[in-house]
Amino acid sequence: MNVWFLGTGTSQGIPIIGSTHPVCLSNDPRDKRLRVSVWVTWENYSYVIDCGPDFRQQMLTSGCTQLDGILYTHEHADHTAGLDDIRPFFFRQGDIPIYAHARVIDGLKKRFDYIFKEGDKYPGVPTVAINEVKDDEPFTIGNKKVVPINIMHGELPIYGYRIDGFAYLTDVKTIPDSDIEKLKGLKVLVISALRVEPHDNHLNLEEALEMIARIQAETTYITHISHMLGFHAEVSEQLPENVFLAYDNLQITI
Repeated sequence: MNVWFLGTGTSQGIPIIGSTHPVCLSNDPRDKRLRVSVWVTWENYSYVIDCGPDFRQQMLTSGCTQLDGILYTHEHADHTAGLDDIRPFFFRQGDIPIYAHARVIDGLKKRFDYIFKEGDKYPGVPTVAINEVKDDEPFTIGNKKVVPINIMHGELPIYGYRIDGFAYLTDVKTIPDSDIEKLKGLKVLVISALRVEPHDNHLNLEEALEMIARIQAETTYITHISHMLGFHAEVSEQLPENVFLAYDNLQITI
């Protein structure tokens, strides 16, 4: 299985428009972060987790030409706003499967009503095949089982996903003990850490490292990073063994 980090930034990306923060002015390409998403491939299968406002740019940069489906973690704009840009895939492949909580599907229907409209649709509008994800109910994509992981993003219940020995958890604040157990034996964990200072809805770096120690994956990559976490090079030097900051266009093989 191959994982391409399409974006590793938080909701505003890095640099933030108009910001003079030192990290936003950094010349290190690892400090340039699009909105968070990953592209997961194996054999002839190709899936994206989340589809934010940078989706078109990410698809062009990665060279992705096949999209077998989109797995959504939750409904916030930095994870969903790129849905309209699935059109080239739809024109080649037909309906694009999406996988999401019922609440997220309802939100997409409101924001992209023209995509979900029944009957005559405006020419050129894509169509999706809806797959509802439910708590504690694994599902199949391609030839692999996906285990939904229950996460709390502040007070909002959202999903992470485990596929074989890989798990992707973004916008995390807390994880129930029962779902920590679902993450045992991972080869690669991807988990969010927003910044150094505490945040009501996200893990900060200290909290993320505590969660990483509980899960005990062989290797962990940190994502959903804001400029307030610091410079990539400096933060990387402070991390424990086998814990790394992800960066845009990082590719790993599991």
